[in-house]
Amino acid sequence: MSALIHRFSGARRRVLALAAGLGLVCSTLALPAHAEGRIRIAEQFGVVYLLLNVAQDQKLIEKHGKQKGVDIQVEWTKLSGGASTNDALLSGSIDIAAAGVGPLLTLWDRTHGKQNVKGVASLGNFPYYLVSTNPNVKTIADFTDKDRIALPAVTVSVQARILQMAAAKQWGDKEFARLDKLTQALPHPDAAAALIAGKTEINAHFGNPPFQDQELAQNPNAHIVLNSYDVLGGPGSATVLYATEKFRNENPKTYSAFVAALTEAAQFITSNPEAAVDAYLRVNKTNTDRKLLLSIITNPQVQFKVAPQNTFTFAQFLHRIGAIKNQPKSWRDYFFDDPATAQGS
Repeated sequence: MSALIHRFSGARRRVLALAAGLGLVCSTLALPAHAEGRIRIAEQFGVVYLLLNVAQDQKLIEKHGKQKGVDIQVEWTKLSGGASTNDALLSGSIDIAAAGVGPLLTLWDRTHGKQNVKGVASLGNFPYYLVSTNPNVKTIADFTDKDRIALPAVTVSVQARILQMAAAKQWGDKEFARLDKLTQALPHPDAAAALIAGKTEINAHFGNPPFQDQELAQNPNAHIVLNSYDVLGGPGSATVLYATEKFRNENPKTYSAFVAALTEAAQFITSNPEAAVDAYLRVNKTNTDRKLLLSIITNPQVQFKVAPQNTFTFAQFLHRIGAIKNQPKSWRDYFFDDPATAQGS
């Protein structure tokens, strides 16, 4: 009888041990998978994403990852418009979003105290042009209900917000949305094609380089109605990169390698503009005129730097008109603290 009890007790111990082991495995499987070494980046269309193009072409993220002891798998996605980019970031489909400072501030405000989305770095300073083919439109005050202005995302894109800033300056803050009814969401390549052909209802485009430059070069009626620098009061980082606090905290080496890659890319473009043009052509698989691209990159008004510039004016405007509820005290409230961006504004 005692032997039977002994065998039963031994079997019971083995069952309990097995159950405990299975419980440990199950609890481990239930935890979210986490490991350094993966970054998913969403970019959009245009030369303003050149820092990312150079980083991709020269595998700079992978290079800096290896220096930090991490093999980084980089995944690239191309989207159009701040709205779709923000949706992708919130859904967890991407880790790094590249879009206008307007979409960044919108998401920073919406996730404040939750996912805590903040800016990672600037993609440089570029003047954005509102181009029209209507000879009667010399300023924004000349637009009528017959005009249609293409931009990447209605109301939330950086172009849409700069247009609202211009309207507020022209007619007062209460009229900031006066021109919204004339805007239409369209990817930059499609908008440029429409404006150059002149065969659609689209007769204006608030774009970015090289599309705005192609329009001016290829349609004799195309002319600049508005320059973003004039609205912002000088050079500004219209397009930026941003991420969730969770991704930054859980992937410090990958995050650091990404920022280091951007810094190296900015230095490379400034020192080697022709090689940077070649990288753009390779990555985007485009036949855009090389001389045109080189003229854009070497334009004295264009600056390649990762520290954001002149974004706080933008943020103050969005809070003033009620577009964001949380009022930032400085640009540091909506950008992660990083030595590479310490000289921002």
